[in-house]
Amino acid sequence: MEPLKLVALDEADLEIISAHSQDAVCKTTDLDYRPSEKRFMLPVNRFVWEGKQSFFRRRWERRLAIVQFDRVLSVKTNGIRRDQPDDVLSLLAIRFEESEAPAGVIELVFAAGAAVRLEAECIEVRLADVGGAWETRSRPRHGT
Repeated sequence: MEPLKLVALDEADLEIISAHSQDAVCKTTDLDYRPSEKRFMLPVNRFVWEGKQSFFRRRWERRLAIVQFDRVLSVKTNGIRRDQPDDVLSLLAIRFEESEAPAGVIELVFAAGAAVRLEAECIEVRLADVGGAWETRSRPRHGT
């Protein structure tokens, strides 16, 4: 399977990146805000939801990926303990709330009530796989 490379410039595009990054995991130390560049970067181990499966072949994969947010003015976190660098965050969704078009807040929603809010001039987000895939034994499950 070819490495995934996606760009989001509007809410519809961002929903696609959100779907492909659902259940990606990272550590709290991986949160990387670069104010002088107006950039927030998040290296993650992305679950490969788009992988082909069959009834007899249950092979799940993860890939190292970077989710990059540009034109970011500020970053706020909630429920994330920066003094616990080995805490693992599981990304559930990426949402956008428009304030004054095209500006708004991009929210990264993590499990256990954690969140990162990015005040952004506009939506300019990239998701790119940057490494090979490796097999994982389990598929993330969500309660219904």
